[in-house]
Amino acid sequence: MAEGFDPSEMIARFRERADAVKRRNLPPVGGDERQMFIKQAEQDFMDFGIIADAVASLEDGVLTLTVDLRPPEAKG
Repeated sequence: MAEGFDPSEMIARFRERADAVKRRNLPPVGGDERQMFIKQAEQDFMDFGIIADAVASLEDGVLTLTVDLRPPEAKG
C-alpha cells in the first residue's frame, strides 16, 4: 500500500474535506434533525481539520501523523 502513497496528498484531501464542510448547505429540515445535522457538520469539520493540520511521515511502510493540539500561544 505504501508504494505510490503520498501522505501530503492525503493531508490535502482532508483540508479540502474540511473546507467542503464549511461550505455545506443546511438541508431544509427543522427541529431535532437540524440540530443533529449541525452537530455532525461541526464534528466533521473538527475531525477533517485535525488531520489537515497534521504533519505526516512515512517510514518503512508506517504512516505517522503528528498533530500539535496545543493552543497557538503554547507552541514553540
